Amino acid sequence: MLHQIIDEAYVCHIAFTAGGETHCIPTSHWRKDDYLYIHGSNGSRLIKALSGGNEASVAITLLDGLVLAKSAFSHTMNYRSAVIYGQFEVVQGKTQKLEALDVFMDKIAEGRKSEVRPGNAREVNATTLLRIPLTEAAVKVSQSGPSDKEEDVGLAVWAGVLPLKMTAMPPVAADYTADVAIPAYVKTWTE
Repeated sequence: MLHQIIDEAYVCHIAFTAGGETHCIPTSHWRKDDYLYIHGSNGSRLIKALSGGNEASVAITLLDGLVLAKSAFSHTMNYRSAVIYGQFEVVQGKTQKLEALDVFMDKIAEGRKSEVRPGNAREVNATTLLRIPLTEAAVKVSQSGPSDKEEDVGLAVWAGVLPLKMTAMPPVAADYTADVAIPAYVKTWTE
């Protein structure tokens, strides 16, 4: 379930301390084997702090629905969540870095990495790639209907689940790509 949550989500929130202050930064992520990866500019506060071995926690939540009960205090949510704990490590070596970034491109749109211009030496050198092992993680899942107290069951109030799902919308092409053939992964985006 941990891998599924990481793979389905596009954004995680990373909490860490730096300079005596606590921060929580949203960022894109991906998974390769038993590691969660992130990347960023060499100069960013997040990258500097995590490259220095600071402890961190990474939170990912996929909201699946709102659970409406007959009592205000019995409402809840359906979700899948994961929290990963530990220290990030810098991915060393240009080959390892580029291989991991290829996995990220495949997460965005499988096959796109072979169509786009790869990062040049300046771009690659200005980017730090970090990974955290998935060895210390907690997964929590809630998939239920309303749980009303016996005295509330007879109330004339609707109860049930309002399901939520992230939905792909039709692609919107940039004006300057009007004469470019649409790749298969764009044509099938909403399927």
